[in-house]
Amino acid sequence: MKIGLYEEIVSLLLAQQIQESELSPKYEPLDIVDSHDFLAQYLYKVLAQGLAQIKHEKGVVKEKDRHQSKLIQQINICNEIIKVLQERNIGVVENTLISEDAMRLISIFDVAIHKTIPTRPDTPIALGALLTGTREDPSLISQIKKEIGSANQIDMLVSFIKWSGVMLLKEQLEYFTQNADNKLRIITTSYMGATDLKAVRWLQQLSNTEIKVSYDTHRTRLHAKAYCFHRNTNFSTAYVGSANLSQAAFTDGLEWTVKISQYEQPYQWEKITATFDTYWNDKEFETFRAEDSNRLQVALCSERNTQSDNFTFLPSFDLKPYGYQQEILDQIQVERQLQQRQKHLIVAATGTGKTMIAAFDFKLWRKEFRDKNHQQEPKLLFIAHRKEILKQSLSTFRAVLRNQNYADLMVDGLEAQQTNQLFVSIQTYNANGFTNLIDQNHYDYIVIDEFHHAAAPSYQSILSHVTPSCLLGLTATPERGDGQDIKVYFDDHITAEIRLPDAINRKLLCPFHYYGVSDCVDFSGLQWNRGGYAKSELNNLVTGNDIRARLIIDKTVETVLDVKQVRGLGFCVSKAHAEFMARKFSEVGIPSDYLTADSNSEQRQNIQTRLVDKQINFIFVVDLYNEGVDIPEIDTAIFLRPTESLTVFLQQLGRGLRLHDEKECLTVLDFIGQSHKNFRYDLRFNALISNNKRRVDKELNDDFPHLPASCSIQLERQAKQRILENIEAAFFKNKPRIIQHIRSFTSDTGLQLTLSNFLDYYHMDPDEIYKRGSWSRLCALAQEAPNFNEPDEVQLTKGLRRLLHINDNVFINNILTWIKQPFDESQLSSDDIKYLTIAENLGNGA
Repeated sequence: MKIGLYEEIVSLLLAQQIQESELSPKYEPLDIVDSHDFLAQYLYKVLAQGLAQIKHEKGVVKEKDRHQSKLIQQINICNEIIKVLQERNIGVVENTLISEDAMRLISIFDVAIHKTIPTRPDTPIALGALLTGTREDPSLISQIKKEIGSANQIDMLVSFIKWSGVMLLKEQLEYFTQNADNKLRIITTSYMGATDLKAVRWLQQLSNTEIKVSYDTHRTRLHAKAYCFHRNTNFSTAYVGSANLSQAAFTDGLEWTVKISQYEQPYQWEKITATFDTYWNDKEFETFRAEDSNRLQVALCSERNTQSDNFTFLPSFDLKPYGYQQEILDQIQVERQLQQRQKHLIVAATGTGKTMIAAFDFKLWRKEFRDKNHQQEPKLLFIAHRKEILKQSLSTFRAVLRNQNYADLMVDGLEAQQTNQLFVSIQTYNANGFTNLIDQNHYDYIVIDEFHHAAAPSYQSILSHVTPSCLLGLTATPERGDGQDIKVYFDDHITAEIRLPDAINRKLLCPFHYYGVSDCVDFSGLQWNRGGYAKSELNNLVTGNDIRARLIIDKTVETVLDVKQVRGLGFCVSKAHAEFMARKFSEVGIPSDYLTADSNSEQRQNIQTRLVDKQINFIFVVDLYNEGVDIPEIDTAIFLRPTESLTVFLQQLGRGLRLHDEKECLTVLDFIGQSHKNFRYDLRFNALISNNKRRVDKELNDDFPHLPASCSIQLERQAKQRILENIEAAFFKNKPRIIQHIRSFTSDTGLQLTLSNFLDYYHMDPDEIYKRGSWSRLCALAQEAPNFNEPDEVQLTKGLRRLLHINDNVFINNILTWIKQPFDESQLSSDDIKYLTIAENLGNGA
């Protein structure tokens, strides 16, 4: 036995070898969902080895006859296996026995229609292959030409299309598309301005051809290249690799291309075609028509930073939503028209344009309102909590509405000339007594940005007072660390959401590489006040700490490629901490500066410009650059303090996730010390993974297999252990946390809320529940459905009777009542816990 990883069916021989090796094996039971595939793979291996070793029958002299004799024996053995399957009536089609003629069907055509038979590719269509562009392999262009001749449908997925590439396939594509039964589909982009407009226009005029283009060069990064050749015979093939539709890729470059056969790998073929169809139906890719030539030319020239002399540019145009934004707008419309919902919560990751979505929705809603109300202008109220957000939001609405005079701004002493269309801070709204001055029905359309703040007392006056025709809430993070649920303002409903992992997968934000560094300080003993560490104690621990500063500098230099090329932000505890870190970085030759909420706009702009120009490499900040500020060039983020709020953490992370041509990813350094028992790492990592139906500690132990595309999380050993301990404690330390997990269990896991499911998913012992109250009581506190429905009640009654061997209905009902009542948790005995566990497990059918 060789030491290492396996995925092999355990045969008797293998079991014996493992036993004799005296090594420690790890097994996994076959899953009935895919066991047939694994068993078939094993049989293929055994059967191929066995058939290869069959010898010809004795007495056969001639070479040709010896080969025929061996072939007949191989066929007979295969037929014997097929007969066994047929005899057991397990779905094997009749007459599937192999003919003794030992022939393979190569093609079948109607000679009356098909005068010539298409040339076959050089590699078998029933088997995969790897084309490397070397002299030993056939060229990619030669194979694609041959594949076109026998295909019924062709799908091409490429980043760009060159005229030189189209010319190589011109004859074959013209012939292919003349057949009305054939279909050609192409997906491409205007990325880097590399596409030749002439090539796209020529392809578009072909019969039975449709082309889809992404014009969004800043967000769409389509690097996949695939050529799929569908055949009605189920012998389809796909070429997946690095070759765009260009002469250089087809003939000159050392491009590696994998050929996939539908016959050999049906699961891979299905994934390729399904993914292509997903792109095809994505609104990001728009059907190209002849009249779209001008638009494509704009996108291409914009990417090349030049315009051809004969190009006519139209400067006046309407802003349009991106495809993913349109999906959210459509969902709002569906709920508004079909479900009569007038309150909508939109959850969209930082950087995906929440305000733009609001502006587009208001534009549509405004038109309908004006049509119904004799062109009367609707009254709009937009509320946020920061001046920067309000100014950007007002600019966005004015751009979408194409009216630079629309609405007024009221914040930080700025007075509005009118209040019917108003962008105002929540502080100004309250300070001016708007609740008392305006009627509750005054505003028709209200937007509250960063709605996660709405649980704060400052928002309660407006939320409890106004009743607009439409209420729109915008946030990136509806989950609050204090457990308060902002969905209650929207009938416990989220209209649409695009979370951080989905935004990265859609290439709306750049990937992150997250490094969890073991910190040298211990935060566990600090005082915890109002949902976070006591700021003064935290500041005393990190400010002036030369040992920690040296660790941070060393790890930063070690992690990034070239620290002198970095544009980074460091998030600090206090002004003193930010100033200290900027000085320490500068002292070792890493030019840095700092900013705080007290810094004036001129200072901010000056230091930000120096960062973008790489005159400095880091800005250390406190209470700044969380919301409403975009520096797309930022490529590194350092968390120099434990950020308790998930909202703030994601906002700070979002500062570096903006797409920019000069960066491939955001490098994140998070310094992880021993944390307070109330600190929540589970929320943080759950927000970063794509599969939030899976427990975070499982993801961590498996090295995060479900991260967004191109993202990674690497944790140092000590940091990983600290996070694991924190996560495991976070689930069950107190009753409010258990209640919170009960409340969100079905949405988090997709499982039915039962005691057995809850215990299994969180790996809990029943007494961890009953030390904090009965399951029934905890469910009631979580405002879930009644603890026992009628079938559960009957099941529990039967279970108690069997357990206690009695038929006294009054006694049984008394026990049921006792289980459901609240009680003093501190008075529970071990027997109480035992009997409660048994009773409730019976009640849940366990």
